[in-house]
Parts: sequence; C-alpha cells; structure tokens
Amino acid sequence: MARPHLPLNALRAFECSARHLSFTLAASELNVTQAAVSQQVRGLEARLGVALFRRLPRGLALTDEGHALLPVLADAFGRIEAVIQQFDNGHFFEVLSIGVVGTFAVGWLMPRLRLFRESCPFIDLRLMTHNNVVDLAAEGLDFAIRFGDGNWPGLHADHLLSAPLAVLCAPSVAARVRRAQDLVHETLLRSYRAEDWPGWFAAAGIDAPAIRGPVFDSSRLMVEAAMQGAGVALAPASMFERELQDGRLARPLSIEVKTGDYWLTRLRSRTLSPSMKLFRDWLLGQTGTAS
Repeated sequence: MARPHLPLNALRAFECSARHLSFTLAASELNVTQAAVSQQVRGLEARLGVALFRRLPRGLALTDEGHALLPVLADAFGRIEAVIQQFDNGHFFEVLSIGVVGTFAVGWLMPRLRLFRESCPFIDLRLMTHNNVVDLAAEGLDFAIRFGDGNWPGLHADHLLSAPLAVLCAPSVAARVRRAQDLVHETLLRSYRAEDWPGWFAAAGIDAPAIRGPVFDSSRLMVEAAMQGAGVALAPASMFERELQDGRLARPLSIEVKTGDYWLTRLRSRTLSPSMKLFRDWLLGQTGTAS
C-alpha cells in the first residue's frame, strides 16, 4: 500500500519549534531563517486544518492539537536518528543488549571482550549486570546470562559452563582451614541460595553447623568480603582464577558441590537476529559447548 505524502520538512520544523517554543531557536537549530520555519509551520497547520501553536507576544504555546502531535513526532524522529547513528564508515552497527550475572561478567566475560570485539566489530554491545533475577522482555534484553539449572519457563537456554562451588577465603584464613570440620569455627558467608552450604557439607560427609554469616545477593561481593578476611565464601572457583593466581584468594579444600551452571538464555518467542546469532556462536565457541 502506497504511503500518503508526508510533509517531512514541515513536520521537522514543527517538532523543533515545539521543543523550543520558539521559531527563532528552531531556525538556529535547523540552520534556516526564522521566516522559513514559520512558513513551514503555517503550511502544516493549513494542511491539517488546525492551529498547532498559539502565537504569544513572547514565544509560542502549544494548542491541544500541538500537544497531541509532538510526542508522536519526537518519538519517530528519535528512532530515525538512532538508526542512522548506527551507520559508520559504510557499516551498520547492530545493537545487542545482554544482561549478565555479575560473577560471570567479571570472572569470565570481561577478560574476553577484546576477542569478541575483534571477531564482531560491527556489533554495538550493551552489557547490564544483574543478581540472577532478570526479566528479558521488560528490560528489553536480547540475552541474559544466568546461574541455575537451565529450566526457566518461556526461555530457551544454552549451556555455557559448569560452575561447582568451592571454599574460598583469604590466605590468612586458609592457614587454619585444613579439613572440612575446621569451617565450624569460621564465619560462613552466604549467598541468596540457602542450599549452598548444607549441600557442600553433605558432599564433605559431615553435618552442617548453624550458618549465620552475612547474606550477599552477589557472589562477587561475597568473595570480595572473604578476600578482606570477613569470613569464608562458597563460590565457583573458575570465576576467580586471577585472584587465586595472584594470591589474594586461597582455596584450602578440594571438596566441591554443584548447585547450578551458567546458561545463555533468551525468550523462546524471540527470533535470533544476525547479531544475536553471532554472539551466541562466539560465546558457545569460547566455552567449548558449540554443537
């Protein structure tokens, strides 16, 4: 179906004048004369058969019809501008928005972002961290990387990495933790997953003590507290390799417990865009889970 002719210059003149409530300021922004802007707006009003402005001794005021038209035009011109800005040097930069649980973001993804940029230079990546509670649709995300069992209603999940939990603490604390029973006398830092420590003690073959340490909504923060001597954390050792290698963090015991893995999730109703497919393929290739 053919679109009706749209007076784009007149619509732009109105939108700019409405933002400034001034033909003079609109003319300066559009780099034309004040008379040209005024003429464009009068032509638009004649075409619509309504007045869009009330001309006041000092400036302009929108009529009800002007108030109705302005947000529609502002949104349309904003969308056009956003797409045009994605073109650079003959290429289209596609925006990809990803929510990432903070532990994975810092411990695994950040050190590899340069590799992704080199592999997919025309993807404009937007990263937002979360504490494993995320709503892809409401937050406008293409993907979310999260920790769990891979079973989230309405979502497709690709397995990324196994992430067994291990005892992590400051080296000074590790010096007095030589067996699982020694943890009974330490402050046990907790995540929002209440089953983590009981599961670890079960894997160690001993009864869990009363666990009353501070609760954190981020494993990253919990391990940071452990590095500063606040207690003993239970977290994926693979996400803290740098801290373990440089001696800021220690792993005194080899016992592990598996309570979940890392997954790349997306809405089942969402068709993969080109940028989504490129990121998914790159990520699965990096984690060694590509089929």
